[in-house]
Amino acid sequence: MNNDEKQLVKKRNYKPFIIVTTIVLNSVIFVLAGIPGVEDFTAFDPTILPLLNAIFNSFTFLFLVGALIAILKKNVLVHRRFIYAAFTTTALFLLTYTMYHYIAESTPYGGTGLMAFIYYFILITHILLAAIIVPLALTSVARAWNMENERHKKIARVTMPLWLYVSLTGVLIYVMISPYY
Repeated sequence: MNNDEKQLVKKRNYKPFIIVTTIVLNSVIFVLAGIPGVEDFTAFDPTILPLLNAIFNSFTFLFLVGALIAILKKNVLVHRRFIYAAFTTTALFLLTYTMYHYIAESTPYGGTGLMAFIYYFILITHILLAAIIVPLALTSVARAWNMENERHKKIARVTMPLWLYVSLTGVLIYVMISPYY
């Protein structure tokens, strides 16, 4: 796209959407973490949902790596497709995550000693960065949609490694806690 075409792109204000989405998503997840779960849920075994969470996080991680490789090769179209795929698997993760925490109580980690320290370190950093990733990822894509390429690159340099960390640690958390479901 040349400079004339870039000027024709109508810039949209995504800030209200980003703010509302961030508040709603983080609030729902926070509230669900504190509720006891649905009693007598027998429709299916809810412990399948954390496995799906890990699968979706794995795909998100792989899609983000693909997006990173594509943009390093200056292939914007492939980069964009991988980012949309990462958003899709992240949305599916959020769906299964909220379903699980609505119908089931949180599973306590049963490990001790050094493994417990490692688990809780990973869990706490994962939770904090997952909350931060929501506005970062949405702002990154909004800047790309508005053709604010320099501003997009600037925030993406922060967003990409954090989102990679969150998706990878989501899988690690599942692997470490899965024996206790």
